[in-house]
Amino acid sequence: MTRALVSIRDPRLENMKLVAYLYDVNGEKVSELELPELFYYPIRKDIINRAFLSAFTAMLQPKGRDPLAGKRTTAKYWGVGYGLARVPRLPNGTARFVVSTRKGHIAFPPRPDRRIHEEVNKNERVIALISALAATSRVDLVRERGHVFTVDKLPVIIVDDAENQYSKTREVKEFLEKIGVWSDIERSYRRIRIRAGRGKMRGRRYIEPRSVLFVLSSYDKPFAKAVRNLPGVDVATPSNLSILHLAPGGVPGRLMVISRSALNEVIDKYKVIYL
Repeated sequence: MTRALVSIRDPRLENMKLVAYLYDVNGEKVSELELPELFYYPIRKDIINRAFLSAFTAMLQPKGRDPLAGKRTTAKYWGVGYGLARVPRLPNGTARFVVSTRKGHIAFPPRPDRRIHEEVNKNERVIALISALAATSRVDLVRERGHVFTVDKLPVIIVDDAENQYSKTREVKEFLEKIGVWSDIERSYRRIRIRAGRGKMRGRRYIEPRSVLFVLSSYDKPFAKAVRNLPGVDVATPSNLSILHLAPGGVPGRLMVISRSALNEVIDKYKVIYL
């Protein structure tokens, strides 16, 4: 589905031309491409963060206590004159029901009917996605996000033949070293660590920083299967590219490697009309 979005250029990019390098299957620069109008969109960090929270909270499963937990008891209030705290008690004198007692209910427990999904309208979500895409071309934002790379033009664009050329991870490593993004995958590997807190016992034992985002034409390509297990790497296609890929944590500036055909699909999907 094609969306036409009316906007103005980022004023900081007036009289500037954004370019990126096209790399062949050997990792050598073939040509210099001028980026489409999509990448001149202003960086709206506020809308990006809001759209990220909407997408992130949509994945959360509501949880909560039984509303009657700790309240199923025959304890009754005895009244005054016993020299005891005025709380419901069993016939043997054991206190029940209230928060400070054994087997009592929890004060302000999590509720299953709580609204945890932050909703945003469609136009806002599209604006956030286009803005996050534009942020992938700003070298200063990508470095500020913590990515390590040696190229001076972003995003990194590869020819379509590279998607079918490499099927082994060791071959991909050599290719990524040539185009200057392998150092970011090494950074992610060095930063893998055990999570602090109780989450390590709940299936979230390790923290793995995000590294390179590969946007390819299909998940079935040999290149996609060769890179999917690298540390911090995400693989996406133009049809399912989301704000979770482009701005993890709500912070724009993801280091992106995109194929030529995938870039054309993204351009056709999100058309920007400038006034």
